[in-house]
Order: sequence, then structure tokens, then C-alpha cells
Amino acid sequence: MRIGMALNYAGGFKETVAELADYESAGLDIVFVAEAYSFDAVSQMGYIAAKTERIQIASGILPIYSRTPALLAMTAAGMDYVSDGRFVLGLGASGPQVIEGFHGVPYTAPLGRTREVIEICRKVWRRERLTHEGRHYTMPLPAGQGTGLGKPLKLINHPVRPRIPIVVAAIGPKNVELTAELAEGWEPIFYVPEKAAGVWGDALSAGRAKRAGDLGELDVIAQATLAIGEDVTGFLEFGRPMAALYIGGMGAKGRNFYNDLARRYGYEKEAEAIQELYLDGKKDEAAAMVPMELLEKMSLVGPEGFVRDRVEAMRESGVTTINVNPIAGTHQERIALIEKIKEMAA
Repeated sequence: MRIGMALNYAGGFKETVAELADYESAGLDIVFVAEAYSFDAVSQMGYIAAKTERIQIASGILPIYSRTPALLAMTAAGMDYVSDGRFVLGLGASGPQVIEGFHGVPYTAPLGRTREVIEICRKVWRRERLTHEGRHYTMPLPAGQGTGLGKPLKLINHPVRPRIPIVVAAIGPKNVELTAELAEGWEPIFYVPEKAAGVWGDALSAGRAKRAGDLGELDVIAQATLAIGEDVTGFLEFGRPMAALYIGGMGAKGRNFYNDLARRYGYEKEAEAIQELYLDGKKDEAAAMVPMELLEKMSLVGPEGFVRDRVEAMRESGVTTINVNPIAGTHQERIALIEKIKEMAA
């Protein structure tokens, strides 16, 4: 299994990237850069490309609504160029709160749009003249929708690679099925190895049945907090606020994908309570309701033997990349964590 890490630059961006070179030396395979409604990810990834040599650099994720499909393809090709072929295009639908609230774009047809975006990106990277007639995107625009002067164009530059790996963040059954069919990688959230097959097994099987052979095996990327020791279980508490934010606050009632996932995991009562409290402004109370079992099962926090068992559980469930958040008091201790988890995953 590969080891990845999400970039967290709370201590300063340049300082964090300088430390990233140490993680690279320790064996880190890939770094993910989030966007959401913060600074754009692309500027940061370009800087990382200039400061690292081997590590893969992934967007984690770029929303499919905030850029045109052709711009997503151009951006990925440009990132692959400046990184010497180390870029991974992470895509996702995000959610209506961000897409409609921050970008002012209707949150419509995430499945259909994701499929078309992937098709268009791969056409651009193959330097085909870009023509596309889909339900959601049409290139060139017909006369009735524009001036009628658009022409089929192909990318001026020759990409480093004609196919850049695509990872899709997905948790809904239909979206997971589409990802297993079309993408090189799949990144769920709140991944619990023991529950993954029951929640996503059918969708993954249906998608893989339609998967092209040249895509290779699906890279399954699971996220996990990492801390190893006899007295580290308290670090699990750090996961409560984020879990409560997603399960309780990322969407309205009936439109919260993360709340739906918690319910599918079997935490129906807890999910309902977390959402009620969070939407009522009681964030601390909502965080307190996050089940400890969920925090434990989706983390790598505990004594070394326990963490080894959890790594094996991930491997047996089909995980191929563990995206860790190492927690320790010093940078050197975090480097040691990366070295240890790399050894465990080997």
C-alpha cells in the first residue's frame, strides 16, 4: 500500500512545504491539496512541484462545477508538466452549499457531469480536436447558444502523459459505481474497513464490471488519523469536530451525503442527533455525539500492535493507499510516524 498525506498548512504554507520534503525522504508517496472555498489548490500545487522531486501531487479535490471541463484538463496537463509527470487529478462534486453558495452555479446532475468531465479531459490530453455533444457540455457551442464562431481546437502543447490519473471523491452508490467504472482512483471519506463491503461492495462490483482493462486496478484511497503509542488514544478526540461538521453541517436535512453515510454505517440515531444539534448551532454537543467506535475504526491511533491490525484490516478490505494525518508533538516525531506506517504498509 502507498502512503499519502493531506497538506495541512496551519503553521504556514512555505514552512509546511519545506517539511514536506522531509516526509518525501521518509517514504511518503503522494500529497493531497484541498480546495473547498479556501485558497485555490492549483497555486499551492505548483509551488509544491518546484520544492519536491519524487512525491506525487494530487488535487484533493477540484470541484467539477468551478472550472470548465477544458480548463480542468488544461490545468491537469500544466501541473503534470511542471511536476515532470507527478500529478493526479482529484475531482469531486463538492456539495450544494459550496457550489451554489460560493460559486453561484446550480448544483445539478453531479453524476452526468462527472462522467462528461472525465471524457472531455481525456480527449484533451490525447490532443484530439475537442468536440463533445453531451447532456451537460457541448463543444463547440452551436450557433443557437453562442455566436456560432467556435471551432474544434486541440491542446497546443504536447502533454507529458496522454492519460493523467483521475481520482474521484465519492460516497453515494451511483457515484461510487461511476468512479469504479471510469477513474483510476476512488477516495471515500470516513472509511471503515469492516463496513466498506456492506456499504459500497455492490456499487464497486457494478462499476468494475464495466471498467476498461487499460485503466488497471482501482486505487482505493482511505483517510486515517495516525498516532502510535501507549498513550495516544486521546488524539481520537481531535476527529470529533470534523466528523460533526460533515455529518451535521455539510448540507440541509435530506441533502447531507455524509449524514447518509453515517446512517448506512448503522449510526442512524447518532446521525440524526448530530445533525439536529449542529444545525441548531450546538456544535460542541454535536461533536460529543460522534460515536467513539466510528472514530476508532476509521483511524490508526493506538499502540503499535493495534495500528498494525488496523492497517491489515484496510489492506484486506481493498485499500491500496492510506492517506494519513500524522499527529505528534514535533516534526521529527511526525517523520518517524511516516517511516513507521510506510514500513507497516509495505
